[in-house]
Amino acid sequence: MHAGLKITAFAAALAATFGTAYGVGQGIGPVTGEKAPVRHDTHMEESAPGQESPPAGGLQIAEGGYRLDLRTTRLAAGRTTDLRFAVLDDDGRALTAYRREHDKELHLIVASRDLNTFRHVHPSRAADGTWSIPLSLPRAGDYRVFADFTPEKKGAANLTLGADLAVSGSYAPQHLPTPNGTATTDGYEVKLAGALRPGAARELKLTVSRAGRPVTDLQPYLGAYGHLVALRSGDLAYLHVHPNGEPGDGTTDAGPAISFTATAPSAGTYRLFLDFRHEGKVHTAAFTVRAQGASGGTAEETPHESSGAHGH
Repeated sequence: MHAGLKITAFAAALAATFGTAYGVGQGIGPVTGEKAPVRHDTHMEESAPGQESPPAGGLQIAEGGYRLDLRTTRLAAGRTTDLRFAVLDDDGRALTAYRREHDKELHLIVASRDLNTFRHVHPSRAADGTWSIPLSLPRAGDYRVFADFTPEKKGAANLTLGADLAVSGSYAPQHLPTPNGTATTDGYEVKLAGALRPGAARELKLTVSRAGRPVTDLQPYLGAYGHLVALRSGDLAYLHVHPNGEPGDGTTDAGPAISFTATAPSAGTYRLFLDFRHEGKVHTAAFTVRAQGASGGTAEETPHESSGAHGH
């Protein structure tokens, strides 16, 4: 995935009541040290005072001459189904040449609108340009699918295109977990220090331990010791942030701390998802944080501590 920070946003309104059946045929709305950190290239530069942030990318299903053709638009909760899609050019031809970024030609993010379910997966591409991956989602509801890729073409920009996915079954809405500075997942504890701030780059440091001992032998995953995705509650504005430093650069330790630099696109509540690999398995820790402007007076606060786990 392109190193740095990308943002996509889409509008959504949840229109289901507690306990009602979410039917397959029902229509859906848009789903919405003391060394200075090594900064990666970003898709959104920090805005100067008085200037608006650059337009958010991925607001559309089509952008930059390419369109996301999601061919599987509905799944049944708890049932494994092949999710199929293609990226089409302006002539309707499926794209078959991609630039590999962070070990993959394309990265796929799937998230529920209530931010309680999250998947970062990597589908396979057939020779005709069709992508597919077996996918099982645990709960019914509205989901958003993000395809993150760069065409193998001189001067081509990295793109994130989004489409809606409906998951049928008995549906009960869930609340967004309360803000938390500690998450547990698969026997690991991850602590978050730092805060998001709108329009300003800030360091986020996540520290991994297990059974009370720091984990100092994290393994590279997609070319890094950790990957962080942030989704804004409400419209699911999407950020992807890669860590400061990388394996083998001579300065980055394999844990327990993983450092990121991130800029929030606006004030709001965000759900953070950290992917890290240890002993051959990828784990995901989830946090809820709030980003507020200078007038809010809490931009530099560390989140409250509580448990918040999420399986990968």
